[in-house]
Amino acid sequence: MGKSSLAYQVEGADDIFKALADPTRRTILDVVAERSGQTLFEICSRLSMRHRLDISRQAVSQHLAVLEAAGLVETRREGRYKFHDLNTAPLRQIAERWPAPDTSAPKESTP
Repeated sequence: MGKSSLAYQVEGADDIFKALADPTRRTILDVVAERSGQTLFEICSRLSMRHRLDISRQAVSQHLAVLEAAGLVETRREGRYKFHDLNTAPLRQIAERWPAPDTSAPKESTP
């Protein structure tokens, strides 16, 4: 049997979960969420100073590419600078996929 359409209802869900599975990428998301429009240099500086994460600029750049491919980070270029912004829309789509049960409705009893 093929892939269930329900399992892939959120486009790119696999990429989102893959991106979030890595603790370094989650830390990078935390840094990007602190302030919009940071450059790679600013992100690397914050990772080093605030999170004591000693990671190369190339490695951070590769992690950002995974986050961007998953839609969690958006970038824009202005001249020679590339700015990074958090995009929470993919996370909202996943959260909306599993709505909370209605607790106000009476529960059915089983005989």
